[in-house]
Amino acid sequence: MSNILWQERKQGASTREREDFARDRARIIHSAFFRRLQGKTQVLGLGESDFYRTRLTHSLEVAQIAGGIVEDLQEKYQHTDYAKYIPSQNLIETIGLAHDIGHAPFGHGGEVALNYVMRDDGGFEGNAQTMRICTQLGEYSEEDGLNLTRRTLLGLIKYPATYSQVVNHTIYDEKKAPLNIDSFKPPKCSFFDCDSAYFSWITTPFCSDDIKRFTEFNQTASHFKTQFKSFDTSIMELADDIAYGVHDLEDAIALHLITQKHWQNEVIDVINHQFPHYQRGGVAVNISDDLFSGRNRIRKKAISYLVNYFVSQIEIVKQGVFEHELLDLKAIMPENLCAELTVLKNIVSTNVIEIPEVQTLVYKGQQMIVRLFEAIDSNPQRLLEKKHYDKYLRQDTLSAKRRIICDYIAGDTDEYATRLYHKIFTPSNGSVFDRL
Repeated sequence: MSNILWQERKQGASTREREDFARDRARIIHSAFFRRLQGKTQVLGLGESDFYRTRLTHSLEVAQIAGGIVEDLQEKYQHTDYAKYIPSQNLIETIGLAHDIGHAPFGHGGEVALNYVMRDDGGFEGNAQTMRICTQLGEYSEEDGLNLTRRTLLGLIKYPATYSQVVNHTIYDEKKAPLNIDSFKPPKCSFFDCDSAYFSWITTPFCSDDIKRFTEFNQTASHFKTQFKSFDTSIMELADDIAYGVHDLEDAIALHLITQKHWQNEVIDVINHQFPHYQRGGVAVNISDDLFSGRNRIRKKAISYLVNYFVSQIEIVKQGVFEHELLDLKAIMPENLCAELTVLKNIVSTNVIEIPEVQTLVYKGQQMIVRLFEAIDSNPQRLLEKKHYDKYLRQDTLSAKRRIICDYIAGDTDEYATRLYHKIFTPSNGSVFDRL
């Protein structure tokens, strides 16, 4: 398959004065949607400190780690047939930078809240919103959003399905809503049904059998879930997992939410139990004292060591199920490393994400989003900004109109959504001279 075909854009031909993927990278970086990630929660709530990570710094780290993976793979496989399919630095960094661009305010809790209010109108999911921004809402093109290349968009398809294909409405518990909307976690998908035409354009170079296999999904305990990802996506996802398991761990240690006792009980002891052949807990023991030294410079070196530990052992495998190599090749980590990384992610989840102090903030954010959506939905002319209201009026159906409201709220930062909430609902807040 021609590389030229994969570098095509939906709108307009490239002059090729520089690599097309470098253009994609620039369009992401200069997008307002990307800049707003600095005001969106990663794990810890914004405002707690200027040290802890946001969605923006997380995305920068994912791009950097993905670039490191590609550099390592290029060296390992430079004399093999796989070499020509390994993405360039510009391409993989673009995918890493853009992978979270569609996430809602207030983290995954905000995503659940938007899925709840959109439950009868096509739902909401952060990855699908990412694709919507890149193909429609972005600033570069009136009709095609950021108008990225086909291969960049393929790399952003983490779950090749539309919302309706993988949703299981039976798990949603209307009885507890809206005060408890935990059951409204969205299915993992990369497209809303209203945006499915873009998937067809992205996958045009693949044969029909490859597309059919690529979009297969299985039943899980909640929703259905897709089985496959492109080669580039597999690299980005490994980088995302490493950033979450290692860099978010750093924040938790710096905040003293994870202590050395937690580390011993929930990491070293667990690894020893799972892998008794490891010598004294493997890599976890080697860096234990450095992680909890109380000195930023020493802790940072330990974090860097951990990242390199995972990155350096990533390999390429051929799955043998697709005709096209961009689907058939996959970047993987050895099974024991995947298990170790899962242990690191679990300690962050247990001691940070799931604690009541964090969940209280998540719950508050969810309730603000629900009330904002309901208020704007009932009073769009009064409460929706003019440019969004004009777009709202051009829609033919109620679901399409609500999608515009959803786009508006999903694009908000945590702070913007909070100020808008208080402007509408807090009597002492708000003025005709306010400029949100």
